[in-house]
Amino acid sequence: MSPVRNTALSASDAVRVTRLPNGLVVVSETMPRVETVSFGAYVSAGTRNETAAENGVSHFLEHMAFKGTEKRDAAAIAREMENVGGHLNAYTAREQTAYYCKVLKEDLGLAADIIGDILTHSTFIPDELERERGVILQEIGQANDTPDDIVFDHFQSTAYPDQPMGRPTLGTEDVIKGMKRSALTDYMQHHYGPERMVVAAAGALEHEALLELVQTHFRDLPQVAPPPPEASRYVGGEFREERDLDQVHIVLGFPSTGYKERLHYPTLLLSTLLGGGMSSRLFQEIREKRGLVYSIYSFAHPFNDGGVFAVYAGTGEKEVEELMPVTLDELRKVQTTVTQDELDRAKAQLRASLLMSLESTGSRTEQLARQIQVHGRVIPVEETKRKIAAVTIEEVQEAAVEAFRGTPTLAALGPASKVPTLAEIAARLAA
Repeated sequence: MSPVRNTALSASDAVRVTRLPNGLVVVSETMPRVETVSFGAYVSAGTRNETAAENGVSHFLEHMAFKGTEKRDAAAIAREMENVGGHLNAYTAREQTAYYCKVLKEDLGLAADIIGDILTHSTFIPDELERERGVILQEIGQANDTPDDIVFDHFQSTAYPDQPMGRPTLGTEDVIKGMKRSALTDYMQHHYGPERMVVAAAGALEHEALLELVQTHFRDLPQVAPPPPEASRYVGGEFREERDLDQVHIVLGFPSTGYKERLHYPTLLLSTLLGGGMSSRLFQEIREKRGLVYSIYSFAHPFNDGGVFAVYAGTGEKEVEELMPVTLDELRKVQTTVTQDELDRAKAQLRASLLMSLESTGSRTEQLARQIQVHGRVIPVEETKRKIAAVTIEEVQEAAVEAFRGTPTLAALGPASKVPTLAEIAARLAA
């Protein structure tokens, strides 16, 4: 298979992008001062690509990929990687499933071999499948027993009810218990094609050598054209569950911007100055001045079509009566009063986070793949820095207005009787 280079996707001399004839995009960044390489295959399929009857199949498949291929059993996969001191892992998200590893530069061939093997020749042996089914059921049980973890699933399902975007990544016990081997193999055949995958690498490598490895080890990907996922529909609403806990765990969120929208960077800066660090408004006002929480923070989570902006807090049953009004007041104030000093500080934090991440081959590999999948190109660092620097106070306030005047979503878990209702929250924000 001869490679076809698509120079429109390239960003610099160090970053090279090639689209192979079968549609598979290979992107790399040469980092000559390191001795390692991070390598990964990033599939544009996750929880939002599942039907209700197969919820959790993306995550189940991710687990099973490490359980044996036509030429390696599960032990051999682990042993071969660890024989060279490498690290192999994977994760499932709502819009992506990733398989990645980090190795010494001389072991890049092994990395491409193993990941290509598990993505094209996994056997899904029934005995292994049953064992891993039990592991996943344990994982679901552990998540259900971890309130500051499971509250985010309740938040997501309340914000996006009765649709793929709102379903849990792990799936549910009933669906996982009944999931057949054919569900995994069919899903892989329908979603793991070259048009839905990006192979990325960063570190001590040469792009042409990487291309040869990918063409060798990923040649058996299925040629498929799956339909696009169902569009996300933010709805909002309220979930609360009384549990006998020392703390009530609260996630309060709103509809927000996607990756490609005009207010994407203003929203990231809003999250940083509102609840992104020890100098942020929420941390200073609620933890430092009032001592109402141990943990409080905000986050902006963009998707390909829309996103959410939310605040998490964990507090005592008594403290929640003061916590919620103060938090809502901060959400109101930031819509009209952002100072240049705090905006500059937020820009410095976001810019530093970006630049520090570039020093990690793993982070850079993931960024390269995500940018290709979302934007169709690798975005130069200088372009991102310019966009961050150009954000104005007015744009940050606009992002706050757009978010906090939308329909809220509330998820509360624990001694939650004193958490205000959704109607009370909406009324205070509108006042």
